[in-house]
Amino acid sequence: MRENLLLEEAQEVLLNQARPLGEAMVPLTEAWGRVISRDIRAGANIPPFNKSPLDGYALRASDTKKASPSNPVRLKVREVVRAGFMPEQEVIPGTAIKVMTGAPLPAGADVVIKYEDVKEGKHGIEVYQPLKAGDNIILVGDDITQGELVSVRGSLVNPALAGLLASLGLSEIPVFFPIRAAIVSTGDELILPFEPLTRGKIYNSSLYTLAARCRELGVLPAVLGNVSDKAEAVAGCLQQGLDTADIVISTGGVSVGDYDVVRNALLELGTEIIFWKIRMKPGSPLIAARKDNKIIIGLSGNPAAAMVSFDLVAVPVLKKMMGQDQLLPRKIKAIFLDRFDKPSPERRFLRAQLHRRNGMDFVRLTGGQGNGVLKSLVACNVLIDVPAGSGPLKTGQQVNAYITGNINESYQDDLRSSLMRIAY
Repeated sequence: MRENLLLEEAQEVLLNQARPLGEAMVPLTEAWGRVISRDIRAGANIPPFNKSPLDGYALRASDTKKASPSNPVRLKVREVVRAGFMPEQEVIPGTAIKVMTGAPLPAGADVVIKYEDVKEGKHGIEVYQPLKAGDNIILVGDDITQGELVSVRGSLVNPALAGLLASLGLSEIPVFFPIRAAIVSTGDELILPFEPLTRGKIYNSSLYTLAARCRELGVLPAVLGNVSDKAEAVAGCLQQGLDTADIVISTGGVSVGDYDVVRNALLELGTEIIFWKIRMKPGSPLIAARKDNKIIIGLSGNPAAAMVSFDLVAVPVLKKMMGQDQLLPRKIKAIFLDRFDKPSPERRFLRAQLHRRNGMDFVRLTGGQGNGVLKSLVACNVLIDVPAGSGPLKTGQQVNAYITGNINESYQDDLRSSLMRIAY
C-alpha cells in the first residue's frame, strides 16, 4: 500500500484501475446523459435536397438581370410547393415557383427571393432588383455530409446531439452502460434528516451532497445510509455496496482516530488497499481499495473535505467508468479578487466562484474554508490550487484553479456586460 500520494499520482493510479462497464444499443429517447461508445458517422446528407430557408419564390437569377424599381421583371408563377412535398413543375425562363420555408428547390431555379420583396399580381410576380445565383438556398449537405463523423466515442449525449442523431434517422445508438455508485457514511454521531435531533448527534449532509453530485454526472446513486463506527458493521455495509453497485463511495472513518475503522473494515473484507492519504488540504485522509474488480473510495467525514476530494479524485474515476474521454477537471488561470491570510505549508484547495469580465477570468472565495463548512460549497464552481509552501494570497495575484461546477452563469455575466457596453 502506498501512502501520502500527490493528487496527480492518486488520480493516475485510480484511473489505471477504472474501466467502462460495457455497451448496449438503446433507444435515442433513453440515451440523454449517456456516453457514446462508438464513433457515429452520418448515413445521409442533411438536408437531403436543396431547399428554401424562407417563404418566397424560386426562380432563375438570369431572368432578373435588368430588373429595377422603375422597370420590374414580370414572372409567371407555375405552382406552389409546401414543405414536405416535391415540386411537379420546373422553373423555365420567365417563370417562378412559390415555395414555403423548408420546401425542396424546384429544378431550374438557382435563387429564392423573399415573399416581401416582390409584388404579387393575378398571374405572376414583379421583381424590382437583380438577384444573385445561390442566394437564399440551403444546399444538400449544408448541415451534415454523408460519411461525416458526427459523434466520437466518449461524447456525452446532450439535447443538441440527440436532435442531431434524430435528424439522421437514428432511433437507437450505442452507449456505455450506466454506472451505479453505492454511497455510505460511517459515524455514530450521524442521523438522517427525518430523525429527531438529539444531543451529540448531527444530521448527515454528505449522503445527499454526493448523491446529488452523482445524479448531476449521470451516475445512478444507491444511498445505503449511515453505519456505526464498528469495523464489522462497516465491512458488511461496504460488501453490500460491492454486491449492488459498480463502485462504492464512503465518508468518514478514514483518519487515525480510535473510531476511524474503515481501513480495518477493508482489511476484514479482503480488499487490496491501493493507497491511503493524499498530500492536500482539505481531504487528505482518503483511502482507495479494490475488490472483485470494483473500486472503493473512502472520503473524509468532514462534508466540505469529502466534496473537494470527491470532485478531484472520485469524479475522474466515475467519468472513465461512464466511458467519457475528458476525465480531469479543466485547469484555468485567474485573478484572485479576495484576500486569504493563512499560509499554506501543504497544498490547499480553496472553494471559489468564477467570474468573467472583459474576456478575463477572476475568482472570489465563496465563504469559510473550514473542512466542515458546507455553505461555501453552494456557489462554488472552481477550486483554487494553492501550492505547498505558499504564503497568504493577495488581491490581484494570478492563481491556478480547477473547474468543478457549472460555469455557464459566469460566462453569461461577461456576455451581459458586453451587451450593455454595446447598448450604451
